[in-house]
Amino acid sequence: MGMFVACVWAFPALGDDRADSAETVQAKFQGTYVWQAKPSFPATHSGTNSLAPEGEYRSFSITATAFLGLRPWPGGEVYLNPEVSMSRALSDLHGLGGLPNGENQKGSSTAPSYYLGRLFLRQTWGLGGGTEQVESAPNQMAGSVDRQRLVLTAGKLSLLDVFDGNAYAHDPRTQFLNWALMAPGAWDFAADARGYTNGAALEYYRDEWALRAGRFEQPSESNGLPLDANLGAHYGDQIELEHGHEWFGQPGKLRLLAFRNRAVMGGFRDAIDYWNAHGQAGAPDVGEVRRLQSKTGYGLSLEQALTKDVGVFARYSRNDGGTETYAFAEIERSLSGGVVVTGTSWGRPRDDIGLALAQNGLSTAHQAYLADGGLGAFIGDGGIAYRPERIFEGYYSLAAARDVVLSLDYQHVTHPAYNAGRGPVQFLGLRLHVER
Repeated sequence: MGMFVACVWAFPALGDDRADSAETVQAKFQGTYVWQAKPSFPATHSGTNSLAPEGEYRSFSITATAFLGLRPWPGGEVYLNPEVSMSRALSDLHGLGGLPNGENQKGSSTAPSYYLGRLFLRQTWGLGGGTEQVESAPNQMAGSVDRQRLVLTAGKLSLLDVFDGNAYAHDPRTQFLNWALMAPGAWDFAADARGYTNGAALEYYRDEWALRAGRFEQPSESNGLPLDANLGAHYGDQIELEHGHEWFGQPGKLRLLAFRNRAVMGGFRDAIDYWNAHGQAGAPDVGEVRRLQSKTGYGLSLEQALTKDVGVFARYSRNDGGTETYAFAEIERSLSGGVVVTGTSWGRPRDDIGLALAQNGLSTAHQAYLADGGLGAFIGDGGIAYRPERIFEGYYSLAAARDVVLSLDYQHVTHPAYNAGRGPVQFLGLRLHVER
């Protein structure tokens, strides 16, 4: 198995001797390799979608992405992200609400897949109120913007590029790996099996406030790769209000997110009723009762710096719990929080330690469906002794070289897939990330 070695270039505006003052062309690159393993763990029973109780030691993921950008006119930015990925997920991506590697994609294989991750336009209209600097980053060109502005983002991208941009728990390539920590766990956000979608979002910034809303394509089928382009009938809508603040002189942000998905989905109660009415053998199946319906939910998010080297975060999210997981994780209630510490105090200012906890839950309808032997996209042990799924994750990221970060990761999950008859289970991980 090979590892990707990355090189990056970022070009300043012609005639400007300040490297980060106003980029007009950008080319960056990232490569991330994650290895994970789990020892064997106790389980009273296992089903079709269970995490295998035997030890697994050969799970991996590899992604490599080119971030190419161009500023064709003032206020306009166009980004193109070719990407390649390959992976082998633990237990074929089954057996957990909060899956342990955010770099794993649904339906991926050990053969490389080449595809276009993102192709989008960002247009900014300045409205005054003074200016602030934007730093150079992947899919973000350095320059200055008005503190009051409108920003339109349209094309192919990830919803996580625009919404819930938590500074401490957002990117599994550099931060926490678990799905329940990379986004609000109960936010079943619109995405194809690789995590991307098509659509548009409009943001309004006014000093410490930001308001953003967008509509994006859902998969044509539950957790599938093809997207449904009929945005008038099937879609994922979200709106987010953000407020920046200072607390004892340190920056922080609060966010409130609400979403509504409209798609052909199967309901848990519908599946149980259909199964009971027809006297069928086996178990209820949401695939037999799919119809056009909605899923709604919300999320609260906090990030807060305590010092220049210590930051904390917290999230709570919840959805209505009536329908199958359509694009993200098998989670309907989630509470998470953690701390990230930069290594300045021990002479390693580019190192980080992250510690976090998450508790995930299911609706009563989903519990009943699983108790009757129903299967979801990721979970289904053939029965359930329901308990909330609890996750601890800790990592240490070591800046091994100028552009290379090596991380050790540990996760401990109690009641995997919400089942008291299984677990606890431990995950050991190693991550190599190259970016410049």
